[in-house]
Amino acid sequence: MGELGRTPKNRDATPSLLDFFLIWRIDPIALAALVVVGSLYGLGVATLARRGEAWPVIRTLGFYAAGLGSFAVISFGFLGAYSTELRWAFTTRIALLLFAVPALIGIGQPITLARRALSETPLRITDAVLASWPVRLMGNAIFAPIFALAAFCVFLTPLAGSLRESAVAENILTLAVPLVGLLMVLPIIEHTTQRTSFFITVEFMLVFVELIIDAIPAILMRLNDGVLDHLARFGGIVPAWFPSALEDQHLAGDFLWFIAEVADIPILILLFIRWSKIDRKEAKQLDELSDEEMDRLTREHLRARPE
Repeated sequence: MGELGRTPKNRDATPSLLDFFLIWRIDPIALAALVVVGSLYGLGVATLARRGEAWPVIRTLGFYAAGLGSFAVISFGFLGAYSTELRWAFTTRIALLLFAVPALIGIGQPITLARRALSETPLRITDAVLASWPVRLMGNAIFAPIFALAAFCVFLTPLAGSLRESAVAENILTLAVPLVGLLMVLPIIEHTTQRTSFFITVEFMLVFVELIIDAIPAILMRLNDGVLDHLARFGGIVPAWFPSALEDQHLAGDFLWFIAEVADIPILILLFIRWSKIDRKEAKQLDELSDEEMDRLTREHLRARPE
C-alpha cells in the first residue's frame, strides 16, 4: 500500500482528457438496468403509437440520449472504471447518479408516459404508488436536503472506504442511488402531487438552504488534512498521474462541492415555474368566485384564526 502523503507539486493528480474519455469498462448491473428501463419506455411509446396517439419525439430522444446516455457514460466510462480506486471518481459518480441522471431522465417524462400507456389495474397500481406517503415524502424539497446531507456525510467516515471497495455495495448503489434521485426529482418535474402556492414557496426557500447544507460535507473533505476513510493510496499498479490519498480526498471534495451547488439551480427554476402556474391558477379560481362565495370564504378564514 502507498503512503498517505500529498502528490508532488510537479505532477498532475488527474488524468489527461484523452485518458478520461478513452477509459471504459462494462458494468453488467448497469447494462441490465439500461436494457430493462429502455425496453419499458419503448414499450410505452409503442403502446401509444398502436392507439394512434402521438408521443413527442423530443421527449423520447431526451430520455434515451440524455437520461440513459448519461447513466451509461457514468457507469461505463472513467468514473465507473476507477470508482474503486479513486475517491473523487466514486464521490463524483454517486453525486451525478443522484442529481444529474434523474434530472435528465425527467426530460422524457416517464411517469406521464406510463399513465397514458397503462390502463385498468396497472394504472391503478401506478397511481396508488405515486400517491403513497413514502413517494410523496421523497418528492418534495423538504426531504431532499436532509437526504443529501446524510448521504454526503458518509464520505466523511470509514464507511465510504468500505462501500468503495465492496463489489456488492457498488452494484446496490448503481441501482439505488438513481432510483432515489428519481423519486426526489420526477414529482417536481412532472407535477405528480398537488401543492399550494404557499407550500411551494416553503419548498423554494428550503432549496436555498440546501445550497449551503449540501456543500458542508464537500468543504470538510476539502479542508481536512487527514484521510477520512482511513484507507491508504491504492496499492495496485496505477498510472503516473494517480494522486495520493489526501490529494484524492481533496479532489473528491472539490468535485462534490461543485456538483452539489450546480444541481440545485434547475430545481430552483422548476419550483419557480411551478409556483407561477399554481399561483395563476389559484388567482383565477378566486376571481371566478361570486361576492357571496367570497364573503363566506372570508368568514370561514377569520373563524379559523386563533383568538
